[in-house]
Amino acid sequence: MQTLILAAGQGTRLRPYTNDRPKCMVALAGRPLLHHQLATMARCGVEENITVIGGYRAADLDPQHGALAINPRFDQTNMVLTLFAARDKMVDGEDLLISYGDIVYEARVLQAVVDCDAPVCLAADREWKRLWQLRMDEPLDDAETFRMDGQGYVTELGRKPSSYDDVEAQYMGLIKIRGDQVSRFKAFFDGLDRSATYDGKDFDNMYMTSLIQGMIDAGWPVKACLVDNGWLEVDTADELEAYEAMAASGDLDAYCRLETS
Repeated sequence: MQTLILAAGQGTRLRPYTNDRPKCMVALAGRPLLHHQLATMARCGVEENITVIGGYRAADLDPQHGALAINPRFDQTNMVLTLFAARDKMVDGEDLLISYGDIVYEARVLQAVVDCDAPVCLAADREWKRLWQLRMDEPLDDAETFRMDGQGYVTELGRKPSSYDDVEAQYMGLIKIRGDQVSRFKAFFDGLDRSATYDGKDFDNMYMTSLIQGMIDAGWPVKACLVDNGWLEVDTADELEAYEAMAASGDLDAYCRLETS
């Protein structure tokens, strides 16, 4: 398995904590977000062939035993282009695990994705509303659509929901491409129209959800790996401070139990 952690963004909403470090190196409960991820990966036996893709303040990244790749255009591009900055790590025939750099998750969440045998798997939280209520007054304001068919394959994600019925789970930023689909995945990206817009964004700035939705529309089977909480996204300074206070009091464990060793 090859693992790519996307960590090139500037984390402007997490300032001042990101003034002197990349977003994934901001600490939660005494450990950088990235190192929480790496500890969870180690617990699941995912310890080799890990590459962290940096950009903003890349010299301050500490990938521990992992490798480092760079998106030199981090300030002009979004996650999809960051992902493909490490294209040489996408090895035909080897499973490809992709993780956002600003999330942490329990081993059971990662294991659900690792164990999934579908061509494409996405971790998705059924109990997302419970977590979102910690982050904002109206969860629907920041949620994205996530619809599935009767077999648990995703039919729509990443758009603005009109009601809670549009959000059957919440996409978490943890993806696996099965090894025999990696070559096809690269070819799909190569075939995209560079002059088109994707959910209102140009090619360089398309969202990961737009890429995945395009794959779904093209007939790719994308399976939802459903979990109930067990993860956090750290997007703003207010969120970080709230999670820190909950970690200190022990209340955070009810939402996500962080690795302590």
